Amino acid sequence: MTNNVKPLRIAGMGYSVPDTIITNDDLTKLYETSDEWIYTRTGIKERRVVSGNESAIDLGVDAAKKAIEKSGFKPEDIDCVIAAASAPPQLYPALACDIQYRLGIPNHIPSFDLTAACTGTIYALQVARGLIGAGLYKTVLIVAADNNSRLVDWKDRGTSILFGDGAGAMVVTEAEDGVDDVLSLIIKADGEIGQYIYMNMPGENCPLVEPCDAVDSKIHMAGRDVYKFVVSTLPKYVDIAIEEAGMTADDIDYLIPHQANQRIVEALQQRLGYSDDKVISNIKYYGNTSAASIPIALVEGVEKGNIKLGSTAILCGFGAGMTWGAAVVRLREGIC
Repeated sequence: MTNNVKPLRIAGMGYSVPDTIITNDDLTKLYETSDEWIYTRTGIKERRVVSGNESAIDLGVDAAKKAIEKSGFKPEDIDCVIAAASAPPQLYPALACDIQYRLGIPNHIPSFDLTAACTGTIYALQVARGLIGAGLYKTVLIVAADNNSRLVDWKDRGTSILFGDGAGAMVVTEAEDGVDDVLSLIIKADGEIGQYIYMNMPGENCPLVEPCDAVDSKIHMAGRDVYKFVVSTLPKYVDIAIEEAGMTADDIDYLIPHQANQRIVEALQQRLGYSDDKVISNIKYYGNTSAASIPIALVEGVEKGNIKLGSTAILCGFGAGMTWGAAVVRLREGIC
């Protein structure tokens, strides 16, 4: 880091999930499956889903309020809102703008969405890091919120069993003590394999021109290709992030990966040689909550005593794009 770049402090975190629980047994009402079949392949027992008019906006606002409260700031202290949302309830206005309004943040601060699918939190952290580091803004609210349950095909057993809804939030600010909480951060993308996970937007051409092909607007995933990509790619970037932080694997207290599939988490754990107590996983009860999964796992891990603060962690994730990233961070006392 050059002397002109301002260090970043993670000031507060929070999360929110819907009250409604859908178990594996519940899914047997939709198609031929079983709790054993789903659990052995995914590590998932249940997931939370929005019901009625509840949406990712509601979850994002709730998570943001908790993060702001933990940070010690007030809504009027926020300079910028970044929402990592790949499955928002609407394309526009941006989810970040809705959150800005509902939190009562004054001064018309910039608010925008960032789409990097399940890697969204790490991408947003990099953007916030740049904005704060350059001195453009001092305190940034990051919110990752999705309601994937509205976008999956509930007749598709292969995909619909994986996803749940949720939100995670993080307040990051200039570290006035000069200690940077982001020790290293890497984000990458490979659009050539973007077809591994995709979702089309519905639409039709002007009636005065040739019509376009009809497409469905559900989430599609090539599960085996995604698995092979992740286990062969992500571990080496975790290694690079640790090295760039000037640390070794033994110096890292926790691995907090994107909660996509327990088999993927276990493959990462095995490749990296981490013991069970260093790996944080809660996919069993939430499923894949997209970009929200890392902050949800982190904050819940603290609440349950599985993560001790005053520690270091490596956050890593992957998602549609394909995108991926890893960050080594300090977890200070009191952030959640």
